[in-house]
Amino acid sequence: MTVIDTYRANAAAQREAAEKTNLPNRRAMHERSALTWETMAMSAEATVGRALVNQAAKAERG
Repeated sequence: MTVIDTYRANAAAQREAAEKTNLPNRRAMHERSALTWETMAMSAEATVGRALVNQAAKAERG
């Protein structure tokens, strides 16, 4: 499991927890947490994408 997969799994777990609770504040907390995990996953994906572009550029120069 990659870091990105872990982040997405954590987001899914937080969304599931939000659905199970009947407390509005607790639900909002879980939803914010899920959004944070999703943002971290997207950031990690972007970083991987940039790294691949950089490696390709170095290979062309090399």
